[in-house]
Amino acid sequence: MSGGIAAGVAVAVAKPAAADVEIGYAFRHVTVVDVISGRLRPDMTVVVIGDRIVAVGRSQDIRVPPGVLIHDLPGKFLLPGLCDLHVHTGADVIDLPLHVANGVTTIRDMSTEPRHFEMRRRVEAGTLLGPRWVLGSRIIDGIPSLWDPNFANIVKVSGDADARAAVRQAKSEGAEFIKVYTRVSPVSLNAIADESRKLGLPFLGHCPDSVPIETAVDLGQRSFEHLFWTFYGTSRKEAELVERLRDLDFRDGDYNSWFTAMHPIEWEAAHTHSPVKARTLFAKFAARGARQVPTLALHNVLDHASAYRPENDPLRKYLPKSALDLNDFVLREFYLKGRTPQTDAEWAALWELRLGLVGEMHRAGVQILAGTDVGTGEIYPGFALHEELQHLVTAGLSPLAALQSATIEPAKFLGTERDSGSIAPGKLADLVLLDADPLADIANTRKLHSVSLRGKYYDPAARQKLLDDVEKAAATMPADAVTVSLCPCHAGAH
Repeated sequence: MSGGIAAGVAVAVAKPAAADVEIGYAFRHVTVVDVISGRLRPDMTVVVIGDRIVAVGRSQDIRVPPGVLIHDLPGKFLLPGLCDLHVHTGADVIDLPLHVANGVTTIRDMSTEPRHFEMRRRVEAGTLLGPRWVLGSRIIDGIPSLWDPNFANIVKVSGDADARAAVRQAKSEGAEFIKVYTRVSPVSLNAIADESRKLGLPFLGHCPDSVPIETAVDLGQRSFEHLFWTFYGTSRKEAELVERLRDLDFRDGDYNSWFTAMHPIEWEAAHTHSPVKARTLFAKFAARGARQVPTLALHNVLDHASAYRPENDPLRKYLPKSALDLNDFVLREFYLKGRTPQTDAEWAALWELRLGLVGEMHRAGVQILAGTDVGTGEIYPGFALHEELQHLVTAGLSPLAALQSATIEPAKFLGTERDSGSIAPGKLADLVLLDADPLADIANTRKLHSVSLRGKYYDPAARQKLLDDVEKAAATMPADAVTVSLCPCHAGAH
């Protein structure tokens, strides 16, 4: 982390254009968490002017300029804003403030619709509260797709020409990356990779069932979402299992049939794990800069679906009834339908194996990125990111590595490292204040005190008001309002 200004030197600030324009604010006597070195820097002052950090240094050395509001916060821990790299955004007055209230200041949306671009425009114009927002393409899937065509605005491709056309169309719609899905064919994936490269767009998402994950890495896929396909790449029976996946037969939109048919294949893959194959695959991940976004928050619900009791979740008050009904439908009809006591036990056992796989990847040098799959069943915006960090530590990451997966590493991945991901002069003042040290216990990220975003400080009262306003909006939202962005990994919405 960069230092600050020289001892005893005042911070220069521009004169405000009008008397009611805020010059800025300063956090004094905080402990800065350096997510690059893993060091704690006690009794620091961080000065924010506009939406940028202008000084970071020891409190005794920083002279805060006149007109800058000082917040004395001894005992608080200052982090860079957190990132959730796998979300599906629903209602603007629900999802976006929940992210901010939880210290999630950057999100990556994995199934974009035209309304999301308009919502982001309003966020950037300051007329709608929300985090910084990376928007990709519509989901590109094969034929048949796992999606019900009545539910989702997706693109289905079956060969070279239409796959290339889908990429070009996404580029024209403003997509910043291409999202590939489960049933894309090898021919289509090759075309997507080539056309994306020509247009300067990264492609990422699911690893298609019919494509070995090592092949997808070689084609340049930037990130792999979820852990279903990673098991196949480490199995000594990979070729046979991928062939069985390729031959799965189901109707358009019959996601439950895919889960049911895929499960025994994944179970076999997880139990034919080859450490030698794993080392080779993970070395290629690391060498090519391919990232794993395990979405353990999603897998936790899926793997423990039979034991999950959503009605007991206190966070339900933050979602409107229509979204809750949809979440419950997904749990019942997509996750649980057709399960037996034996398969319930197998799904639960897979959870432990997934944790082991993430730990193995991390130790092998694969960069893990934090993403939750907000918008799928029973996963709540903002809150889920803290759950994800806890799961990553359970999987074997240190608290520092978990924090890096949601701060500096997303900044590197998104190409925003000059502006975000750590605390230093010149960087955006997207910041989170905690009541306890997250390096001592990752659960302390849940002990949020306040948040800074886009030049505004949400103190504890303002942060609580965000949550209260979401609760009120959820209670009064009409039943036919758009509240979930089509549950893009495992279901549809309306």
